This record gives sequence, structure tokens and C-alpha cells, in this order.
Amino acid sequence: MTVDLVTQLAQRLIEKKLALVSAESCTGGLIAAACTDLAGSSAWFERGFVTYSNDAKIELLGVEERLLRRAGAVCEGVARAMVTGALAHSKAQVAVAVTGVAGPTGGSASKPVGTVWFGFAVPGQVLTEKCHFDGDRAAVRAATVQHALTRLLELLE
Repeated sequence: MTVDLVTQLAQRLIEKKLALVSAESCTGGLIAAACTDLAGSSAWFERGFVTYSNDAKIELLGVEERLLRRAGAVCEGVARAMVTGALAHSKAQVAVAVTGVAGPTGGSASKPVGTVWFGFAVPGQVLTEKCHFDGDRAAVRAATVQHALTRLLELLE
């Protein structure tokens, strides 16, 4: 399923002459890996940032330290800052960012394990959304990749 999504995404990006950048926390580069598993991805995948730590989010994407201190890494503001930072620090026109709690630890009452915030940027639009995925760490991460690719395709229609 992921291979089909990546193939469709590649076709759509190539048709529109757009390039993609990813900024990933909880997936640790799985979105970039899924994209670059497809031969010829250099035609449409510009780069990926794995910003697992708060310091990496600040240094590589320009996320404000006070936002991270105030709201934590798993929130709408950080997802938005990550996706806009990824665009600003790349030559891409399309971006996806993910920040979440993959588990099995790290959850809280307000941000339980499986909570993931997404940031999406396509020409003329930046949006965020929150999802909750069930399952163990691997399931949450796989569902995050699947959702990211699916939404990117929808937004590029």
C-alpha cells in the first residue's frame, strides 16, 4: 500500500513540477525512507530532516525554543513551525512534518500514546491536523507514514 501511495505521489509531484521535503520526529525518517525507496525519487524528493530532539527542531527548522518549552514538542504550533521551517530550509515547494508520541512511553492524559500532529504545506496553503493511532510503536509509526502520504496526495489534487 505504501509503495502505491509513493508511486502516486511521485507522479503527482512530477506532473506539477514540485519537490517534497519532510520534517520528521516520531517517525525518525520513515517518510523519507518510503519516498526514497522508489527509484528515481531524486526527481521529486528534495530532502528530509529527522529532528527527533528539541535541539534539532530549533537548529535545523527554526522552531522557537519558547514554543517547545511552553507547549511541548507534540502540538499544533510545533507541527506548523516544523513544516514551514522545512520549506524555508530547502528548495522544495511541498512539505510534510510529523511530531507525536509513538510509545510505549512518553504519553500523558492530554497527549496519550498514539497522538500525532501533522503539518502540510502545498503551494498557497499550510495546514495542520491531529490524529490518534492505536497499536504499538511500530503500528503508530506505520500509520503516521500512511496518513502523511495519503493526505499529501489529497492536497495535491
